[in-house]
Amino acid sequence: MQDKKQKKGVFITTANFSKNAIAYAKDVDYKIILIDGVKLSNLMINYNVGVSVETTYEIKKIDNDYFEDI
Repeated sequence: MQDKKQKKGVFITTANFSKNAIAYAKDVDYKIILIDGVKLSNLMINYNVGVSVETTYEIKKIDNDYFEDI
């Protein structure tokens, strides 16, 4: 990144970043976003990337207005 004079970047891994890598990303003058396996899988689920819905559940609640007129 320094060679190309970039001010920000993203590093993605399906595993985990070492403590040294996390410390380095915090200490440099430019912005580095680290996305580890857990964060990556959460982003994939939240934005429907590479996933499909297997089961949907319906949650119901009592409609109190219905019972007020009785």
